[in-house]
Amino acid sequence: MSEAQPSRFEPIAVSSESTVVAEFEADPAEATRYQSEAELEAELVRLLGEQAYEYLPITSEADLVANLRTQLETLNRMTFTDDEWRRFFAEKVAGERDGIVEKTVRIQEDHVQLLKRDDGTSKNITLLDKTHIHNNRLQVINQYEVPGALSRDTASGTDHRAQRANRYDVTILVNGIPLVHVELKRRGVDIREAFNQINRYQRDSFWSGSGLFEYVQLFVISNGTLTKYYSNTTRARHLDEANKATRSGGRARKTSNSFEFTSWWADAANKPITDLVGFTRTFFAKHSLLNVLTRYCVLTADRMLLVMRPYQIAATEQILSRIETSSNQKRYGTLSAGGYVWHTTGSGKTLTSFKTAQLASRLGDVDKVLFVVDRKDLDYQTMREYDRFEKGAANSNTSTAVLKRQLEDPSARIIITTIQKLSNFIAKNKGHAIFGGHVVIVFDECHRSQFGDMHTAITKAFTRYHLFGFTGTPIFAANAGTGGNPTLRTTAQAFGDKLHTYTIVDAISDKNVLPFRIDYVNTVKVGAVVDKQVSSIDAERALLDSQRIRDIAGYVLEHFDQKTKRNQTYALQDRRVAGFNALFATASIEAARRYYNAFGLLQRDLPDAKKLKVGLIYSYAANEADDETGAGLLGEEEFETDALDASSRDFLEDAIQDYNDMFGTSFDTSAEKFQNYYKDLSLRLKNREIDLVIVVNMFLTGFDATTLNTLWVDKNLRAHGLIQAYSRTNRILNSVKTYGNIVSFRDLEEQTNDAIALFGNKDATGIVLLQPYREYFDEYADNVTELGELFPLGEQIVGEQAQKDFIALFGALLRLRNILVSFDDFAGNQILSDRDLQDYQSIYLDLYQSFRRTDEAERESINDDVVFEIELIKQVEINVDYILMLVEQHRAAKGDGDDRELTATIERAIDSSPTLRNKKDLIEEFVDRLSVDEDVADEWRAYVAAKREAELTQIITDENLKSDETRAFVDAAFRDGQVRATGTAVATILPPVSRFARGSNHSAKKQTVVEKLTAFFDRFFDLT
Repeated sequence: MSEAQPSRFEPIAVSSESTVVAEFEADPAEATRYQSEAELEAELVRLLGEQAYEYLPITSEADLVANLRTQLETLNRMTFTDDEWRRFFAEKVAGERDGIVEKTVRIQEDHVQLLKRDDGTSKNITLLDKTHIHNNRLQVINQYEVPGALSRDTASGTDHRAQRANRYDVTILVNGIPLVHVELKRRGVDIREAFNQINRYQRDSFWSGSGLFEYVQLFVISNGTLTKYYSNTTRARHLDEANKATRSGGRARKTSNSFEFTSWWADAANKPITDLVGFTRTFFAKHSLLNVLTRYCVLTADRMLLVMRPYQIAATEQILSRIETSSNQKRYGTLSAGGYVWHTTGSGKTLTSFKTAQLASRLGDVDKVLFVVDRKDLDYQTMREYDRFEKGAANSNTSTAVLKRQLEDPSARIIITTIQKLSNFIAKNKGHAIFGGHVVIVFDECHRSQFGDMHTAITKAFTRYHLFGFTGTPIFAANAGTGGNPTLRTTAQAFGDKLHTYTIVDAISDKNVLPFRIDYVNTVKVGAVVDKQVSSIDAERALLDSQRIRDIAGYVLEHFDQKTKRNQTYALQDRRVAGFNALFATASIEAARRYYNAFGLLQRDLPDAKKLKVGLIYSYAANEADDETGAGLLGEEEFETDALDASSRDFLEDAIQDYNDMFGTSFDTSAEKFQNYYKDLSLRLKNREIDLVIVVNMFLTGFDATTLNTLWVDKNLRAHGLIQAYSRTNRILNSVKTYGNIVSFRDLEEQTNDAIALFGNKDATGIVLLQPYREYFDEYADNVTELGELFPLGEQIVGEQAQKDFIALFGALLRLRNILVSFDDFAGNQILSDRDLQDYQSIYLDLYQSFRRTDEAERESINDDVVFEIELIKQVEINVDYILMLVEQHRAAKGDGDDRELTATIERAIDSSPTLRNKKDLIEEFVDRLSVDEDVADEWRAYVAAKREAELTQIITDENLKSDETRAFVDAAFRDGQVRATGTAVATILPPVSRFARGSNHSAKKQTVVEKLTAFFDRFFDLT
């Protein structure tokens, strides 16, 4: 009989210090070698032995303590006297009052303990060498038995005898301390049974004797086929909560420390390594395990131990490696010195970035690590999270002056700031010493400003820097906008190589985030929409139909309990709560206000106990830039409420007062109090104290509340913005929360499918290569020629296909023109004259308006193959003053005769300006009736005043409004620059009727009046 060949393991392609293996291929034959739990355990011990773990046949606590003494003496190159060891063990290792938390703090933060020697001197004793990890010695024990012992009841303070002994499967000792414990079940048994073994351990196990097993930091559970790991506080808190329920006679509660928070190990390509053999060869590789224990655990301020997941570790090490290699090669300030990490929203990017910043700040010659966010609210959230990971580890700043002091303070190694403050600092401090320092700059959600002026400012100011970006939704060629700097459109162009990827598909597969459940709810058909201005704004106005708003709000109220699982309870921060809460995403401030009113009216007659607690938040957001629109980015809402129009601010003030009444607070829209309102609202969302918050863009990016499970959507979303908004709902909390609910009142199915395909595709291209100027210009010149030949000015474009061809050709020309303007050579060589460009734009806008006027069904079929490039139209604004100037010039030259040239010129100007189209009839009528000898400006003012009075009188008559009050209301609107649609002012102009009388339809009446007066205001405001 031939001698059995020993197992042979091929080396894995990985650097000597990489914690996560680059790529792992399992041997399918290995899975058939064993079946029973005993065989599984024997195989694990054998594999560890082959990886140079020392096997110890320890069977008693005395042996365990004696081995601990030996290992600490070896590590510290010293020998304890018996008295020294007794003192050190009793005071520094196994204190009577020490529990899991105290022992975890000792391993994670206080691993060097002071020994008072017999001769009166002191010596530092290292429990775990975190600097030179291979000085630590790894040993393995199995079937360690803890006899039945007196167990402690922490509630009553009494002891009781355990009914049976506990025998542990496999334990890893590091320097003699039990730091990793493995629970095994035979193949075919649910892995949760290994997890649930904690119930018996709790009764009479880890704390017993000297309590050394309370030092265990990590647990591994396996049934051979599936293997997972998790931290000690996941187990400890699960036990504590189960105990509380048992003592109170209740059921064990499902909490954030449940099985859902266990993790898979994986290779760097995110392929899970589930089989115990593969897991042992990778996770239990000595350098990997020691790195996880010494570098990749984070003990939070609230004493929760977080162990990082493999993709987080891989990304961190890629960044650290890039910093070191590029520094050695003196490649500072180049794309090859940086890179970006694509980790999907909800996968723990903040923890990854914190650990990256922490470890980077400890590299030899790195002076500062700057963590840069693009909004104040994210600055606050990030600082809060960093403080949770390690109190005082990072420094935030309230002003550019504070940032400057921190940059000049050598002890401030990690600084969190906003892109605006960093930009201001660079602008005001030319030649500052920090610009020559070795700086690591990390951007969170590296999208907006980083692609533009700020990116240029950084690269010009700093000289020895590394630029890294973290994003859950990168910008690729496929979702890049067509505006902005053509060399900085994609994430890769701005930051360099993609260093690591963990997509939404990976995260959902690993159960690190929840899947989405999406309902598309048909709402009232809007019907034909006549655009007043050539943009999507008017479609949004149609969607603000008062009946539709009421129907949607009613649907939300009817289905709220169902969607948020209000019939299921769970424990949250020592209290029981029912179900989850939700956000309602609206398309505009006006929409948010109308929905807030609708919810208030629909709930007005309900008893308080049945009313949903509804909040509202919005702020000023500038119009999105072209590149942001193209990427589907959501508008940035800052905390500057001063920029809101008076009506919107007053409405927000009223809503905040409702909030104050609800929660006994005292916030308002002033700068500081509004920021505090944001913080308080975010905390109440996280704590499930508020049911529904209506937003425009706030809270849709960068905001994490595990209690959120539903997003109601009446807003067009796509690409980046869609994934960001949806991902507010899919954070793991407990077993009750099984998916993120999306309820969309718009047909976003195609956009959803496209976004998930884009951000689930690891190979999505990230580079838009710019060709030489001549290639772009030649194509542009060809387009101009083709445009003139196929669509000469003055000739009508007949037929739908021809119109589509024109749209495609002119759109391509606009895109090329937008790229060419970044080349100096293009100046003076545009070929197409400004007037011809204006005329073609008029045709283009006219077709845009024509297509948008069709009903919903027609628009779908037409727009499948039509893409408009409205955002690329660069034009001099044509306003009323310009029109009057044309009239004056023409009359001076030719008198008041019927002049078709004047009419054509005016019509061309109006048609090329989206803002004048809703005034076309007024302007043309005025030109037709203009008398020969009157001053044009005076006659225009008189004409507008008369038309304004006539149209206002008609509205008052049609709606039976109070005449004097209405005129005062309108005068106030023209004075303030905005129709005040809320508050008591509107009510004063309406005919007398009981607001809540049955059949009065007061709300609909008010809505109709507001809409008519708003249209009137829009028509005449800039003509006055």
